[in-house]
Amino acid sequence: MTESVFSTQVPVAPRGTTIERTLVAGAAGAGGFRPIAAGPGEPYILRTELAARPSPAGPAAPRPLLAFAQLTDVHIVDHQSPARVEFLDRYNDQGSRFAGLANVTGSYRPNEMLSVQVVDAMVRRINEIGVGPAFGAPLAFTVSTGDNADNSQYNEFRWFVDVLDGGPLHPDSGELGRYEGVMDWVHYDVHYWHPEGTPDGALADRPSALHGFPLISGLLEKALAPFTAEGLRMPWYSAYGNHDALLQGNLPHIWGSTDYATGDHKAVELPTGISLFRLALDLLRVSPHAIRELVAGDFRRVTPDPDRRPLRRAEAVAEHFHTLGSPVGHGFTEQNRAEGTAYYAFDAEAVDGSSVRCVVLDTVNPSGGANGSLDERQFHWLEAELYNASSRFLDENGRLVTGPGRDRLIVLFSHHTVETMDNWLTDTDPDKHRVLGTKVRDLLLRYPNVVLWVNGHTHVNGVTPFARHPQAPVPGGFWEVNTASHIDWPQQARLIELADNGDGTLSVFGTIIDHAGPEQPSWDLSTPVELASLSRVLGINDWQQRARPEPGSDGRRGAAVDRNVELLLPAPF
Repeated sequence: MTESVFSTQVPVAPRGTTIERTLVAGAAGAGGFRPIAAGPGEPYILRTELAARPSPAGPAAPRPLLAFAQLTDVHIVDHQSPARVEFLDRYNDQGSRFAGLANVTGSYRPNEMLSVQVVDAMVRRINEIGVGPAFGAPLAFTVSTGDNADNSQYNEFRWFVDVLDGGPLHPDSGELGRYEGVMDWVHYDVHYWHPEGTPDGALADRPSALHGFPLISGLLEKALAPFTAEGLRMPWYSAYGNHDALLQGNLPHIWGSTDYATGDHKAVELPTGISLFRLALDLLRVSPHAIRELVAGDFRRVTPDPDRRPLRRAEAVAEHFHTLGSPVGHGFTEQNRAEGTAYYAFDAEAVDGSSVRCVVLDTVNPSGGANGSLDERQFHWLEAELYNASSRFLDENGRLVTGPGRDRLIVLFSHHTVETMDNWLTDTDPDKHRVLGTKVRDLLLRYPNVVLWVNGHTHVNGVTPFARHPQAPVPGGFWEVNTASHIDWPQQARLIELADNGDGTLSVFGTIIDHAGPEQPSWDLSTPVELASLSRVLGINDWQQRARPEPGSDGRRGAAVDRNVELLLPAPF
Protein backbone atom coordinates (compact mmCIF):
# COMPACT_ATOMS: atom_id res chain seq x y z
CA MET A 1 0.00 0.00 0.00
CA THR A 2 1.37 3.37 -0.96
CA GLU A 3 -1.14 5.52 0.93
CA SER A 4 -3.08 4.99 4.14
CA VAL A 5 -6.84 5.55 3.92
CA PHE A 6 -8.66 5.77 7.20
CA SER A 7 -11.81 3.76 7.83
CA THR A 8 -15.09 5.67 8.07
CA GLN A 9 -16.23 3.45 10.95
CA VAL A 10 -16.40 5.45 14.17
CA PRO A 11 -15.54 3.02 17.00
CA VAL A 12 -18.30 2.59 19.54
CA ALA A 13 -16.06 1.48 22.44
CA PRO A 14 -12.44 2.66 21.98
CA ARG A 15 -11.72 2.93 25.71
CA GLY A 16 -8.77 0.80 26.84
CA THR A 17 -7.56 0.13 23.30
CA THR A 18 -4.83 1.63 21.13
CA ILE A 19 -7.51 3.62 19.34
CA GLU A 20 -7.59 5.70 22.52
CA ARG A 21 -3.83 5.78 23.16
CA THR A 22 -0.68 3.87 22.29
CA LEU A 23 2.44 3.00 24.25
CA VAL A 24 5.78 3.97 22.73
CA ALA A 25 9.42 4.25 23.71
CA GLY A 26 10.31 7.30 25.80
CA ALA A 27 13.55 9.26 25.74
CA ALA A 28 16.65 7.12 26.30
CA GLY A 29 18.60 7.53 29.53
CA ALA A 30 21.89 6.08 30.71
CA GLY A 31 23.04 3.20 28.53
CA GLY A 32 20.10 3.78 26.20
CA PHE A 33 17.57 2.47 28.76
CA ARG A 34 14.13 3.77 27.76
CA PRO A 35 10.93 4.22 29.72
CA ILE A 36 7.49 3.59 28.22
CA ALA A 37 5.50 6.70 27.33
CA ALA A 38 1.89 7.28 26.30
CA GLY A 39 1.43 8.19 22.64
CA PRO A 40 -1.52 9.23 20.49
CA GLY A 41 -4.21 6.75 19.56
CA GLU A 42 -4.32 5.17 16.12
CA PRO A 43 -7.50 5.12 13.99
CA TYR A 44 -8.50 2.20 11.80
CA ILE A 45 -6.70 2.07 8.46
CA LEU A 46 -8.81 0.71 5.61
CA ARG A 47 -7.13 -1.97 3.50
CA THR A 48 -8.70 -2.78 0.14
CA GLU A 49 -6.31 -5.24 -1.52
CA LEU A 50 -9.07 -7.88 -1.69
CA ALA A 51 -12.12 -5.68 -2.39
CA ALA A 52 -13.16 -2.07 -2.87
CA ARG A 53 -16.19 -0.21 -1.65
CA PRO A 54 -19.02 -0.36 -4.22
CA SER A 55 -19.12 2.72 -6.42
CA PRO A 56 -21.21 4.75 -6.22
CA ALA A 57 -21.44 3.90 -2.56
CA GLY A 58 -24.93 3.52 -1.15
CA PRO A 59 -25.94 4.25 2.43
CA ALA A 60 -23.69 2.24 4.75
CA ALA A 61 -25.50 -0.15 7.05
CA PRO A 62 -22.79 -2.34 8.65
CA ARG A 63 -24.05 -5.14 10.86
CA PRO A 64 -21.74 -6.76 13.46
CA LEU A 65 -21.48 -10.54 13.23
CA LEU A 66 -18.83 -11.75 15.70
CA ALA A 67 -16.26 -10.31 18.09
CA PHE A 68 -13.47 -12.20 19.88
CA ALA A 69 -10.03 -11.70 21.44
CA GLN A 70 -6.74 -13.26 20.39
CA LEU A 71 -3.77 -13.98 22.66
CA THR A 72 -0.66 -15.53 21.18
CA ASP A 73 2.86 -16.55 22.14
CA VAL A 74 2.30 -15.92 25.83
CA HIS A 75 5.29 -18.19 26.59
CA ILE A 76 4.58 -19.06 30.20
CA VAL A 77 8.15 -19.68 31.40
CA ASP A 78 9.51 -21.82 34.20
CA HIS A 79 12.58 -19.59 34.32
CA GLN A 80 14.38 -21.83 36.84
CA SER A 81 14.12 -25.05 34.84
CA PRO A 82 17.22 -27.20 34.10
CA ALA A 83 15.74 -27.83 30.64
CA ARG A 84 16.41 -24.25 29.57
CA VAL A 85 19.58 -23.20 27.75
CA GLU A 86 19.95 -19.53 28.62
CA PHE A 87 23.71 -19.65 28.00
CA LEU A 88 23.04 -19.85 24.23
CA ASP A 89 21.49 -16.39 24.23
CA ARG A 90 24.84 -14.57 24.17
CA TYR A 91 25.51 -16.01 20.71
CA ASN A 92 22.59 -13.89 19.49
CA ASP A 93 24.16 -10.64 20.75
CA GLN A 94 25.13 -8.05 18.17
CA GLY A 95 28.41 -9.00 16.53
CA SER A 96 28.06 -12.72 17.14
CA ARG A 97 28.52 -14.98 14.10
CA PHE A 98 25.30 -16.77 15.09
CA ALA A 99 23.09 -13.70 15.60
CA GLY A 100 19.58 -14.28 14.31
CA LEU A 101 19.76 -18.10 14.36
CA ALA A 102 16.20 -19.18 15.21
CA ASN A 103 17.36 -21.97 17.54
CA VAL A 104 19.27 -19.44 19.65
CA THR A 105 16.94 -16.43 19.62
CA GLY A 106 14.91 -16.02 22.81
CA SER A 107 16.74 -18.53 24.99
CA TYR A 108 17.02 -15.80 27.65
CA ARG A 109 15.09 -12.56 28.18
CA PRO A 110 15.57 -10.14 31.09
CA ASN A 111 11.78 -10.10 31.71
CA GLU A 112 11.10 -13.84 31.44
CA MET A 113 10.44 -14.36 35.16
CA LEU A 114 7.25 -12.24 34.84
CA SER A 115 5.43 -14.13 32.07
CA VAL A 116 2.49 -15.28 34.23
CA GLN A 117 1.87 -11.75 35.53
CA VAL A 118 1.81 -10.38 31.97
CA VAL A 119 -0.91 -12.85 30.93
CA ASP A 120 -2.96 -11.97 34.03
CA ALA A 121 -2.65 -8.27 33.14
CA MET A 122 -3.85 -8.98 29.59
CA VAL A 123 -6.79 -10.98 30.92
CA ARG A 124 -7.72 -8.00 33.09
CA ARG A 125 -7.62 -5.67 30.07
CA ILE A 126 -9.78 -8.00 27.94
CA ASN A 127 -12.33 -8.29 30.74
CA GLU A 128 -12.32 -4.53 31.23
CA ILE A 129 -13.05 -3.87 27.54
CA GLY A 130 -15.46 -6.76 27.13
CA VAL A 131 -16.72 -5.81 23.65
CA GLY A 132 -15.51 -5.30 20.13
CA PRO A 133 -14.42 -1.66 19.91
CA ALA A 134 -15.79 -0.99 16.42
CA PHE A 135 -19.41 -2.03 17.04
CA GLY A 136 -19.74 -2.82 20.73
CA ALA A 137 -20.80 -6.46 20.32
CA PRO A 138 -19.82 -8.62 23.34
CA LEU A 139 -16.63 -10.65 22.96
CA ALA A 140 -17.83 -14.20 22.30
CA PHE A 141 -14.58 -15.93 23.27
CA THR A 142 -10.81 -15.61 23.56
CA VAL A 143 -8.40 -17.86 21.65
CA SER A 144 -4.72 -18.36 22.44
CA THR A 145 -2.93 -19.30 19.23
CA GLY A 146 -0.06 -21.36 20.58
CA ASP A 147 3.26 -21.18 22.40
CA ASN A 148 1.21 -21.11 25.56
CA ALA A 149 4.09 -22.81 27.38
CA ASP A 150 7.73 -21.97 26.72
CA ASN A 151 9.36 -25.36 27.13
CA SER A 152 6.51 -27.91 26.91
CA GLN A 153 6.61 -28.51 30.69
CA TYR A 154 3.73 -29.71 32.86
CA ASN A 155 4.01 -26.82 35.32
CA GLU A 156 4.04 -24.26 32.50
CA PHE A 157 0.80 -25.73 31.07
CA ARG A 158 -0.77 -25.69 34.52
CA TRP A 159 0.11 -22.02 35.05
CA PHE A 160 -1.29 -21.25 31.59
CA VAL A 161 -4.64 -22.94 32.22
CA ASP A 162 -4.85 -21.55 35.75
CA VAL A 163 -4.09 -17.94 34.81
CA LEU A 164 -6.79 -17.96 32.11
CA ASP A 165 -9.27 -19.71 34.44
CA GLY A 166 -8.52 -17.44 37.41
CA GLY A 167 -7.93 -18.21 41.08
CA PRO A 168 -4.89 -18.78 43.34
CA LEU A 169 -1.66 -19.23 41.41
CA HIS A 170 1.94 -19.80 42.53
CA PRO A 171 4.42 -19.29 39.64
CA ASP A 172 7.38 -20.97 41.31
CA SER A 173 9.23 -24.27 40.97
CA GLY A 174 12.00 -26.18 42.71
CA GLU A 175 12.40 -24.95 46.29
CA LEU A 176 9.43 -22.63 46.72
CA GLY A 177 10.36 -19.10 47.70
CA ARG A 178 14.03 -19.39 46.70
CA TYR A 179 15.10 -18.24 43.24
CA GLU A 180 17.40 -20.73 41.46
CA GLY A 181 17.71 -19.28 37.97
CA VAL A 182 20.48 -17.55 36.04
CA MET A 183 19.95 -14.10 37.55
CA ASP A 184 21.07 -14.90 41.10
CA TRP A 185 24.67 -14.99 42.40
CA VAL A 186 25.15 -18.76 42.75
CA HIS A 187 26.82 -18.94 39.35
CA TYR A 188 27.35 -15.27 38.60
CA ASP A 189 27.52 -14.55 34.87
CA VAL A 190 27.89 -11.05 33.46
CA HIS A 191 25.77 -11.87 30.39
CA TYR A 192 22.57 -11.91 32.49
CA TRP A 193 20.86 -9.04 34.25
CA HIS A 194 21.22 -9.32 38.04
CA PRO A 195 18.58 -7.04 39.57
CA GLU A 196 20.09 -7.41 43.07
CA GLY A 197 23.39 -5.90 41.88
CA THR A 198 26.95 -7.17 41.66
CA PRO A 199 28.71 -9.48 44.14
CA ASP A 200 31.76 -8.04 45.89
CA GLY A 201 34.83 -8.17 43.67
CA ALA A 202 32.88 -9.09 40.51
CA LEU A 203 32.41 -7.11 37.32
CA ALA A 204 29.04 -5.45 36.80
CA ASP A 205 26.80 -7.44 34.47
CA ARG A 206 26.63 -6.30 30.84
CA PRO A 207 22.93 -5.32 30.86
CA SER A 208 23.60 -2.93 33.75
CA ALA A 209 27.01 -1.65 32.62
CA LEU A 210 26.30 -1.32 28.90
CA HIS A 211 22.53 -0.96 28.60
CA GLY A 212 21.44 0.93 31.71
CA PHE A 213 19.42 -1.81 33.41
CA PRO A 214 18.52 -0.75 36.96
CA LEU A 215 18.95 -2.32 40.39
CA ILE A 216 15.61 -3.57 41.75
CA SER A 217 16.10 -5.21 45.14
CA GLY A 218 13.61 -7.96 45.94
CA LEU A 219 12.38 -8.40 42.37
CA LEU A 220 13.22 -12.09 42.06
CA GLU A 221 11.38 -12.87 45.28
CA LYS A 222 8.32 -10.90 44.15
CA ALA A 223 8.30 -12.67 40.79
CA LEU A 224 7.89 -16.00 42.60
CA ALA A 225 5.16 -14.83 45.00
CA PRO A 226 1.67 -16.38 44.87
CA PHE A 227 -1.23 -14.21 43.72
CA THR A 228 -4.87 -14.50 42.67
CA ALA A 229 -5.40 -14.39 38.91
CA GLU A 230 -8.56 -12.69 37.68
CA GLY A 231 -9.47 -15.19 34.95
CA LEU A 232 -11.32 -14.62 31.68
CA ARG A 233 -15.03 -13.86 31.95
CA MET A 234 -15.80 -15.69 28.72
CA PRO A 235 -15.11 -19.04 27.04
CA TRP A 236 -11.55 -19.55 25.87
CA TYR A 237 -9.91 -21.83 23.32
CA SER A 238 -6.36 -23.02 22.77
CA ALA A 239 -4.12 -23.90 19.83
CA TYR A 240 -0.88 -25.89 19.90
CA GLY A 241 2.49 -24.22 19.18
CA ASN A 242 6.05 -25.40 18.70
CA HIS A 243 7.07 -24.34 22.24
CA ASP A 244 4.12 -26.36 23.57
CA ALA A 245 5.48 -29.46 21.84
CA LEU A 246 9.27 -29.22 21.59
CA LEU A 247 12.19 -28.54 23.90
CA GLN A 248 12.87 -24.80 23.65
CA GLY A 249 10.45 -24.84 20.71
CA ASN A 250 12.91 -26.64 18.43
CA LEU A 251 14.01 -30.08 19.53
CA PRO A 252 11.89 -33.22 19.98
CA HIS A 253 11.79 -34.98 23.32
CA ILE A 254 14.40 -37.72 23.46
CA TRP A 255 15.18 -40.48 25.90
CA GLY A 256 16.49 -38.95 29.12
CA SER A 257 15.03 -35.47 28.59
CA THR A 258 12.41 -35.98 31.35
CA ASP A 259 15.06 -37.07 33.85
CA TYR A 260 17.16 -34.05 32.99
CA ALA A 261 14.26 -31.55 33.16
CA THR A 262 13.10 -32.80 36.55
CA GLY A 263 16.59 -33.30 38.05
CA ASP A 264 19.11 -31.16 39.94
CA HIS A 265 21.66 -30.56 37.14
CA LYS A 266 21.28 -27.23 35.34
CA ALA A 267 23.83 -26.57 32.59
CA VAL A 268 25.29 -23.06 32.66
CA GLU A 269 28.08 -23.26 30.04
CA LEU A 270 28.81 -25.14 26.83
CA PRO A 271 31.42 -27.90 27.09
CA THR A 272 35.03 -26.74 26.80
CA GLY A 273 36.37 -27.04 23.26
CA ILE A 274 33.00 -27.56 21.60
CA SER A 275 32.75 -26.50 17.96
CA LEU A 276 30.11 -23.79 17.77
CA PHE A 277 29.72 -24.29 14.03
CA ARG A 278 29.13 -28.02 14.52
CA LEU A 279 26.62 -27.31 17.27
CA ALA A 280 24.82 -24.74 15.10
CA LEU A 281 24.54 -27.27 12.28
CA ASP A 282 23.24 -29.93 14.67
CA LEU A 283 20.61 -27.50 15.95
CA LEU A 284 19.53 -26.63 12.42
CA ARG A 285 19.31 -30.36 11.59
CA VAL A 286 17.30 -30.94 14.80
CA SER A 287 19.81 -33.59 15.84
CA PRO A 288 19.34 -35.33 19.23
CA HIS A 289 23.13 -35.12 19.49
CA ALA A 290 22.71 -31.36 19.91
CA ILE A 291 20.67 -31.86 23.10
CA ARG A 292 23.34 -34.08 24.65
CA GLU A 293 26.05 -31.55 23.81
CA LEU A 294 24.04 -28.64 25.23
CA VAL A 295 23.88 -30.14 28.72
CA ALA A 296 27.38 -31.65 28.88
CA GLY A 297 29.23 -28.54 30.10
CA ASP A 298 29.58 -26.79 33.45
CA PHE A 299 26.49 -26.89 35.67
CA ARG A 300 24.96 -25.75 38.95
CA ARG A 301 22.75 -27.66 41.35
CA VAL A 302 19.05 -26.79 41.63
CA THR A 303 16.16 -28.31 43.55
CA PRO A 304 14.62 -31.19 41.57
CA ASP A 305 10.94 -30.84 40.64
CA PRO A 306 8.79 -33.56 39.01
CA ASP A 307 6.36 -30.88 37.78
CA ARG A 308 8.98 -29.80 35.24
CA ARG A 309 8.45 -32.94 33.15
CA PRO A 310 7.91 -32.25 29.42
CA LEU A 311 4.50 -33.28 28.10
CA ARG A 312 3.66 -35.16 24.94
CA ARG A 313 0.87 -33.78 22.78
CA ALA A 314 -1.87 -36.00 24.25
CA GLU A 315 -0.76 -35.05 27.76
CA ALA A 316 -0.76 -31.33 26.94
CA VAL A 317 -4.25 -31.64 25.47
CA ALA A 318 -5.42 -33.50 28.58
CA GLU A 319 -4.39 -30.62 30.87
CA HIS A 320 -7.06 -28.45 29.21
CA PHE A 321 -9.69 -30.76 30.71
CA HIS A 322 -8.49 -29.99 34.25
CA THR A 323 -10.08 -26.57 34.31
CA LEU A 324 -12.45 -24.25 36.10
CA GLY A 325 -13.19 -22.35 32.88
CA SER A 326 -15.35 -23.08 29.87
CA PRO A 327 -15.65 -24.98 27.69
CA VAL A 328 -14.10 -28.02 29.35
CA GLY A 329 -11.18 -28.99 27.13
CA HIS A 330 -11.05 -25.45 25.69
CA GLY A 331 -11.85 -26.75 22.22
CA PHE A 332 -9.90 -29.99 22.42
CA THR A 333 -12.14 -33.05 22.25
CA GLU A 334 -12.20 -36.54 23.69
CA GLN A 335 -11.15 -37.71 20.23
CA ASN A 336 -8.07 -35.47 20.49
CA ARG A 337 -7.24 -37.04 23.86
CA ALA A 338 -7.67 -40.57 22.53
CA GLU A 339 -5.77 -40.08 19.28
CA GLY A 340 -3.10 -37.66 20.49
CA THR A 341 -4.12 -34.97 17.98
CA ALA A 342 -4.55 -31.23 18.57
CA TYR A 343 -6.80 -29.95 15.78
CA TYR A 344 -10.53 -29.38 16.08
CA ALA A 345 -13.41 -27.13 15.01
CA PHE A 346 -16.23 -25.36 16.85
CA ASP A 347 -19.20 -23.15 16.01
CA ALA A 348 -19.33 -19.58 17.30
CA GLU A 349 -22.77 -18.00 17.45
CA ALA A 350 -22.91 -14.71 15.57
CA VAL A 351 -24.84 -11.66 16.75
CA ASP A 352 -27.57 -12.32 14.15
CA GLY A 353 -28.04 -15.92 15.30
CA SER A 354 -26.07 -17.52 12.47
CA SER A 355 -22.92 -19.50 13.20
CA VAL A 356 -19.30 -18.99 12.18
CA ARG A 357 -17.25 -22.15 11.72
CA CYS A 358 -13.96 -21.82 13.61
CA VAL A 359 -11.24 -24.28 12.56
CA VAL A 360 -8.19 -24.68 14.82
CA LEU A 361 -5.13 -26.30 13.24
CA ASP A 362 -2.10 -28.02 14.76
CA THR A 363 0.80 -26.70 12.70
CA VAL A 364 3.60 -28.19 14.84
CA ASN A 365 6.00 -30.59 13.16
CA PRO A 366 6.75 -33.23 15.83
CA SER A 367 10.00 -34.15 14.04
CA GLY A 368 11.38 -30.82 15.28
CA GLY A 369 12.14 -27.33 14.07
CA ALA A 370 10.62 -23.99 15.04
CA ASN A 371 8.56 -23.60 11.86
CA GLY A 372 5.48 -25.62 11.04
CA SER A 373 3.40 -27.61 8.54
CA LEU A 374 0.44 -30.04 8.56
CA ASP A 375 0.42 -33.79 8.31
CA GLU A 376 -1.53 -35.40 5.44
CA ARG A 377 -4.29 -36.71 7.67
CA GLN A 378 -4.98 -33.27 9.13
CA PHE A 379 -4.90 -31.70 5.67
CA HIS A 380 -7.63 -34.07 4.47
CA TRP A 381 -9.63 -33.36 7.63
CA LEU A 382 -9.35 -29.62 6.89
CA GLU A 383 -10.54 -30.19 3.32
CA ALA A 384 -13.59 -32.06 4.65
CA GLU A 385 -14.34 -29.23 7.10
CA LEU A 386 -14.30 -26.69 4.29
CA TYR A 387 -16.36 -28.90 1.97
CA ASN A 388 -19.07 -29.47 4.58
CA ALA A 389 -19.44 -25.75 5.33
CA SER A 390 -19.76 -24.61 1.72
CA SER A 391 -22.52 -24.68 -0.87
CA ARG A 392 -20.10 -23.71 -3.64
CA PHE A 393 -16.35 -23.72 -4.12
CA LEU A 394 -13.68 -23.89 -6.80
CA ASP A 395 -12.51 -27.31 -7.90
CA GLU A 396 -8.82 -28.06 -8.53
CA ASN A 397 -9.16 -26.69 -12.07
CA GLY A 398 -10.59 -23.39 -10.85
CA ARG A 399 -14.19 -24.07 -11.90
CA LEU A 400 -17.07 -23.07 -9.62
CA VAL A 401 -18.94 -26.17 -8.42
CA THR A 402 -21.65 -26.85 -5.86
CA GLY A 403 -21.07 -28.49 -2.49
CA PRO A 404 -23.25 -30.14 0.15
CA GLY A 405 -22.78 -27.65 2.97
CA ARG A 406 -24.91 -24.94 4.51
CA ASP A 407 -22.92 -21.78 3.86
CA ARG A 408 -21.12 -20.41 6.88
CA LEU A 409 -18.26 -18.00 7.26
CA ILE A 410 -15.04 -19.86 8.13
CA VAL A 411 -12.28 -18.48 10.36
CA LEU A 412 -9.06 -20.45 10.87
CA PHE A 413 -6.73 -20.32 13.86
CA SER A 414 -3.22 -21.74 14.13
CA HIS A 415 0.16 -21.00 15.61
CA HIS A 416 2.18 -20.65 12.39
CA THR A 417 1.67 -18.31 9.46
CA VAL A 418 1.54 -19.33 5.81
CA GLU A 419 5.13 -18.15 5.35
CA THR A 420 6.45 -20.01 8.41
CA MET A 421 4.77 -23.30 7.44
CA ASP A 422 7.87 -24.38 5.50
CA ASN A 423 9.03 -27.25 7.74
CA TRP A 424 9.36 -30.33 5.50
CA LEU A 425 10.96 -32.69 8.06
CA THR A 426 8.92 -35.84 7.59
CA ASP A 427 8.02 -39.26 8.95
CA THR A 428 7.92 -42.58 7.09
CA ASP A 429 4.17 -42.93 7.85
CA PRO A 430 2.29 -41.63 4.74
CA ASP A 431 -0.37 -40.01 6.97
CA LYS A 432 2.42 -37.96 8.58
CA HIS A 433 4.00 -36.61 5.41
CA ARG A 434 4.13 -32.83 5.69
CA VAL A 435 1.95 -30.33 3.85
CA LEU A 436 3.45 -26.86 3.61
CA GLY A 437 1.78 -23.49 3.96
CA THR A 438 1.55 -22.73 0.25
CA LYS A 439 -0.56 -25.85 -0.36
CA VAL A 440 -2.82 -25.01 2.58
CA ARG A 441 -3.17 -21.45 1.25
CA ASP A 442 -4.15 -22.74 -2.19
CA LEU A 443 -6.79 -25.01 -0.66
CA LEU A 444 -8.30 -22.14 1.35
CA LEU A 445 -8.46 -19.92 -1.73
CA ARG A 446 -10.82 -22.44 -3.34
CA TYR A 447 -13.46 -21.70 -0.69
CA PRO A 448 -15.03 -18.20 -0.88
CA ASN A 449 -16.41 -18.39 2.66
CA VAL A 450 -12.91 -18.67 4.18
CA VAL A 451 -12.45 -15.04 5.18
CA LEU A 452 -9.77 -14.98 7.89
CA TRP A 453 -6.75 -16.89 9.24
CA VAL A 454 -5.59 -15.76 12.71
CA ASN A 455 -2.13 -16.83 13.94
CA GLY A 456 1.09 -15.95 15.78
CA HIS A 457 4.66 -17.35 15.94
CA THR A 458 6.44 -14.32 14.47
CA HIS A 459 6.08 -12.11 17.59
CA VAL A 460 5.30 -9.22 15.20
CA ASN A 461 1.98 -7.56 14.35
CA GLY A 462 1.27 -8.21 10.68
CA VAL A 463 -1.61 -8.38 8.19
CA THR A 464 -1.32 -10.17 4.83
CA PRO A 465 -3.91 -10.45 2.02
CA PHE A 466 -4.12 -13.66 0.00
CA ALA A 467 -6.01 -13.09 -3.25
CA ARG A 468 -7.55 -15.52 -5.70
CA HIS A 469 -6.38 -15.39 -9.30
CA PRO A 470 -7.83 -12.32 -11.07
CA GLN A 471 -9.56 -14.61 -13.60
CA ALA A 472 -11.20 -16.79 -10.91
CA PRO A 473 -15.02 -16.93 -11.14
CA VAL A 474 -15.21 -15.73 -7.53
CA PRO A 475 -13.30 -12.57 -6.56
CA GLY A 476 -11.48 -11.80 -3.33
CA GLY A 477 -9.52 -14.13 -1.06
CA PHE A 478 -8.81 -14.20 2.66
CA TRP A 479 -6.87 -12.14 5.20
CA GLU A 480 -4.12 -13.44 7.46
CA VAL A 481 -3.96 -11.57 10.77
CA ASN A 482 -0.80 -12.16 12.79
CA THR A 483 -0.35 -10.70 16.27
CA ALA A 484 2.65 -9.90 18.46
CA SER A 485 3.64 -11.94 21.51
CA HIS A 486 3.27 -11.43 25.26
CA ILE A 487 6.88 -12.37 26.05
CA ASP A 488 8.54 -9.71 23.84
CA TRP A 489 7.83 -6.01 23.44
CA PRO A 490 5.17 -4.78 22.69
CA GLN A 491 3.32 -7.47 24.72
CA GLN A 492 0.06 -6.91 22.85
CA ALA A 493 -3.10 -8.81 21.96
CA ARG A 494 -5.78 -8.15 19.35
CA LEU A 495 -9.57 -7.82 19.33
CA ILE A 496 -11.16 -8.99 16.07
CA GLU A 497 -14.63 -8.21 14.72
CA LEU A 498 -16.46 -9.45 11.64
CA ALA A 499 -19.14 -7.24 10.11
CA ASP A 500 -21.50 -7.42 7.13
CA ASN A 501 -21.48 -4.03 5.45
CA GLY A 502 -24.81 -4.56 3.68
CA ASP A 503 -23.30 -3.58 0.32
CA GLY A 504 -21.87 -6.88 -0.88
CA THR A 505 -18.72 -6.63 1.25
CA LEU A 506 -17.54 -7.88 4.64
CA SER A 507 -15.12 -6.12 6.98
CA VAL A 508 -12.69 -7.61 9.47
CA PHE A 509 -11.71 -5.09 12.14
CA GLY A 510 -8.51 -5.71 14.09
CA THR A 511 -7.82 -3.61 17.19
CA ILE A 512 -4.55 -3.83 19.10
CA ILE A 513 -4.69 -3.70 22.90
CA ASP A 514 -2.01 -3.31 25.57
CA HIS A 515 -2.23 -5.14 28.88
CA ALA A 516 -3.49 -3.46 32.04
CA GLY A 517 -0.06 -2.54 33.42
CA PRO A 518 0.56 1.23 33.54
CA GLU A 519 3.12 2.62 31.10
CA GLN A 520 5.59 3.07 33.95
CA PRO A 521 5.58 0.86 37.08
CA SER A 522 5.55 2.53 40.47
CA TRP A 523 8.66 0.42 41.36
CA ASP A 524 7.16 -0.83 44.62
CA LEU A 525 6.01 -3.77 42.44
CA SER A 526 3.41 -4.77 45.00
CA THR A 527 0.85 -6.22 42.55
CA PRO A 528 0.94 -8.56 39.55
CA VAL A 529 -0.15 -5.65 37.34
CA GLU A 530 2.86 -3.59 38.45
CA LEU A 531 5.14 -6.55 37.73
CA ALA A 532 3.57 -6.87 34.27
CA SER A 533 4.29 -3.17 33.71
CA LEU A 534 7.94 -3.73 34.63
CA SER A 535 8.09 -6.70 32.24
CA ARG A 536 7.06 -4.46 29.37
CA VAL A 537 9.72 -1.87 30.28
CA LEU A 538 12.37 -4.59 30.43
CA GLY A 539 11.11 -6.03 27.13
CA ILE A 540 11.47 -2.80 25.17
CA ASN A 541 15.04 -2.54 26.50
CA ASP A 542 16.10 -6.05 25.47
CA TRP A 543 19.50 -5.28 23.96
CA GLN A 544 19.17 -7.78 21.13
CA GLN A 545 15.87 -6.31 19.95
CA ARG A 546 17.30 -2.79 20.17
CA ALA A 547 20.11 -3.85 17.81
CA ARG A 548 17.84 -5.47 15.19
CA PRO A 549 14.52 -3.65 14.64
CA GLU A 550 12.22 -5.19 12.07
CA PRO A 551 12.81 -3.52 8.67
CA GLY A 552 10.09 -1.11 7.59
CA SER A 553 8.26 -1.17 10.90
CA ASP A 554 8.27 0.13 14.45
CA GLY A 555 10.10 -2.90 15.82
CA ARG A 556 7.79 -5.76 16.69
CA ARG A 557 4.79 -3.41 16.75
CA GLY A 558 4.72 -3.75 12.97
CA ALA A 559 3.71 -0.94 10.65
CA ALA A 560 0.58 1.16 11.16
CA VAL A 561 -1.20 -0.86 8.43
CA ASP A 562 -0.62 -4.00 10.55
CA ARG A 563 -2.18 -2.71 13.77
CA ASN A 564 -5.62 -1.07 13.88
CA VAL A 565 -7.20 -2.05 10.58
CA GLU A 566 -10.41 -2.52 8.65
CA LEU A 567 -9.87 -5.32 6.14
CA LEU A 568 -12.37 -5.38 3.28
CA LEU A 569 -13.34 -8.46 1.23
CA PRO A 570 -16.31 -9.56 -0.90
CA ALA A 571 -19.25 -11.10 0.94
CA PRO A 572 -19.11 -14.78 -0.08
CA PHE A 573 -22.90 -15.29 -0.10
